[in-house]
Amino acid sequence: MNPDLPPGGLPLDALPTPALLVDRARMEANLAAMASSIGAAGIALRPHFKTSKCLAVARRQLAHGATGFTCATPPEVGLLQEAGVDDVLWAHQPVGPAKVAFAVQALARGGLTIALDSLEAAGPLSDAASSSGVTVPFVLEVDTGLHRAGVDPGKAVESAGALSALPALEMRGVLTHEGHLAAHGPDRPGLEAAGDLAGRTLAQVAEALRTAGHECPLVSVGSTPGATSAPFAAGVTEARPGTYVYYDANQVGLGSAGIDQCAQTVLTRVTSAQRPGTVIIDAGIKAMSSDSVATAGTLGVVCDAAGAPLDGVEFTGGNEEHGYLTGPGTAGLRVGDLLRVVPNHACGTTNMWSALYFVDGDRAAERQPIRARH
Repeated sequence: MNPDLPPGGLPLDALPTPALLVDRARMEANLAAMASSIGAAGIALRPHFKTSKCLAVARRQLAHGATGFTCATPPEVGLLQEAGVDDVLWAHQPVGPAKVAFAVQALARGGLTIALDSLEAAGPLSDAASSSGVTVPFVLEVDTGLHRAGVDPGKAVESAGALSALPALEMRGVLTHEGHLAAHGPDRPGLEAAGDLAGRTLAQVAEALRTAGHECPLVSVGSTPGATSAPFAAGVTEARPGTYVYYDANQVGLGSAGIDQCAQTVLTRVTSAQRPGTVIIDAGIKAMSSDSVATAGTLGVVCDAAGAPLDGVEFTGGNEEHGYLTGPGTAGLRVGDLLRVVPNHACGTTNMWSALYFVDGDRAAERQPIRARH
């Protein structure tokens, strides 16, 4: 059902559905705009690889000036290192024997920096690295409001001292993920102010660490909604947005992008229309992300085959291989109609697929694998 494409590609109508599409022109525009914005401020751009998990996309990000990549999982780190990327930040604590062993192997290859926030996480890594004769470059993760991982800013100096005292560990800087900005929803001024505060807070932590005698060249913030605010706080040196490569319905809801900037869509067909006000499509929960942070509980924005949003049609639920579209606009849909859905969350949707189709205009031009999936 997923053959290689012939020369010249295929019209979308000829693809098996559901299928994951990436509009190449939109993606390139997104990459260029972010690189220009971040680069003009003299900030390094280290995108998060989890959004695409696709080396073809990563190569385009490097061509647009990315200095390296951020990763969340060992497979992501391993794939990029195998592809020759020599600057990778693993922004997740490597806890447990399997991750520690992988970390030591990856560190031996070179070019890896690891995020840490506790002695409990760092101790086994330090022991294993010391035994293997490798150094662990690390960044201290700081909580600037998300309340997930990361030390409180007021405890950063103490934590940095304790971690730096462990054998084989060398501190390279500080990191935060300002994911809490999404809680502001469509309040863009509030979101921007919170992003600026996150950036300033991290920069202040970095300065306090320097005063205490720690080297702290890297001051790294990371999120797509915060990419217009947090990186521009004085003292920040690096930005790590991820979703910007495709954008998604959540980012539209947060004001980070317009629907016409969303490069990732799921191609689907109407397969049943037995009940008034509801039609069934062949893209269910296995084709989408269930993340509904900013889209009022739906599974994505329903569009026509050309990518224009359909009025009066909502993607309100799904089973494994069936999606439920409801609303007055479904009266105009018929079995066999081709539709496209802008997912709520591009990163979660990517992880559901083993390949994507690059789309040029109304044709699928190229098929590329998605790897390093859970």
